[in-house]
Amino acid sequence: MDRKIRVLIAKPGLDGHDRGALVISQALRDHGMEVIYTGLRQSPDQIAQAAIQEDVDIVGLSSLSGAHRSLFPKIVETLKKYNAEDIPVFGGGVIPAEDIPFLEEKGIKKIFTPGSSTDEVAKYIQRLVDPEQSAEVKPPEKIAHIGIAVQNIEQTLPFYTDTLGLTLTHVETVESEGVKVAFLPIGETQIELLEPLSDDSSIAQFIKKKGEGIHHIAFEVSDIGDRLKQYRADGVPLLNEVPKKGAHNADVAFLHPKASNGVLYELCQHGGDQT
Repeated sequence: MDRKIRVLIAKPGLDGHDRGALVISQALRDHGMEVIYTGLRQSPDQIAQAAIQEDVDIVGLSSLSGAHRSLFPKIVETLKKYNAEDIPVFGGGVIPAEDIPFLEEKGIKKIFTPGSSTDEVAKYIQRLVDPEQSAEVKPPEKIAHIGIAVQNIEQTLPFYTDTLGLTLTHVETVESEGVKVAFLPIGETQIELLEPLSDDSSIAQFIKKKGEGIHHIAFEVSDIGDRLKQYRADGVPLLNEVPKKGAHNADVAFLHPKASNGVLYELCQHGGDQT
């Protein structure tokens, strides 16, 4: 896209607080976008007409009043009434998580909660408006496994096989990680019991610090190399810059826990080497 992305930021309804709208407006300008801010207390019709007259690429709505369930869908409907339904609409503000599916069903492309960074908002707009210049964020295919740290697999196993009725299919030693792994499939995923082989292995250190329990969640992906490249470009902290070999000869890489509020996530790709 040769021209700058044009964004309309609007405050619908009677909400009189616009600090958040002003912050996101300035942040998007800092990312090289042209931003039109409509000001406070705008009606759906005023917002839709401004979007059309200003020939914007996308509309961003901010709400702190609790009226988002009625106002946000009305703006989508009004754009459609004016034959401008091709202008995507996203929203943000104090919006409960349980309202997000409803708003997305009503045509809001994306809802950003208070924990979202302005950088993520800018990246989302760039990907949506100019997909040829920005890599699409694809969700993982499924949860490949849940890794559970245990002191001793043999002592732990009866709970999973006898109490839960799961089937042990395989036990493997992964020397590079210093662990012995027991695999117990459940549906499309599986439980992996991780027993440390030495006191200095990462699993041993985890148990020493936090005790036995869930160590990580692994996502199955089909493009681990490209995904890590994208995460690096987006500034996502990684424990592994490039894939390494894990159990079942899969290519794996870990995200840093600080990227996800303390949860350790693993990317996992089976069937084929990655560079």
